[in-house]
Amino acid sequence: MLTLKRRIAAEGRNLGRGILKVDSFINHQVDARLMMEVGQELGLRFAQYGPTKVLTAEISGIAPALTTALALGVPVVYARKTKPITMPEQVYRDTAPSHTKGHLIELLVSPEVLGSSDRVLIVDDFLATGQTIAALARIVAQSGASLVGVGTVIEKVFEGGRRLLAEQYAVPVESLVVITDMGDGQIIMA
Repeated sequence: MLTLKRRIAAEGRNLGRGILKVDSFINHQVDARLMMEVGQELGLRFAQYGPTKVLTAEISGIAPALTTALALGVPVVYARKTKPITMPEQVYRDTAPSHTKGHLIELLVSPEVLGSSDRVLIVDDFLATGQTIAALARIVAQSGASLVGVGTVIEKVFEGGRRLLAEQYAVPVESLVVITDMGDGQIIMA
């Protein structure tokens, strides 16, 4: 996506250690028009697989997941990081290390919103190490649903997440922008 590449080039900041700051348009402040384009594009790429739900992790995955779900005409489910009192006692849960938070995060999904008849598309803002997406895929497996694909806004290919997902899951993985290198303070896109 050319628009997204231009925004990353103009506003993205390489903070070192593989961390790309895109807070001005994706992660803290969301450019709604850009996010609608992201959702339309991911929706086009995955419509053929017939997803019935889009799954993401709170919080920065919600915007691209919501617009993708809107494009597909299906609900979006987000894995919570803390259990609200409204969630049933028994939930689907898994953990993943957070690169930006520096510790393990717990992901929780209610069986009331994800079940064995669902065909799930996972959408997230980043594909880096693949650990968060793999945790979401394990939650899909716990629910008995079928995983039909993984869509991400930005992939940092040098962190190996695509390889991890390919080894564990036989589903298509699509990223709208692929970053090939962030060495020497640069942001190199494919």
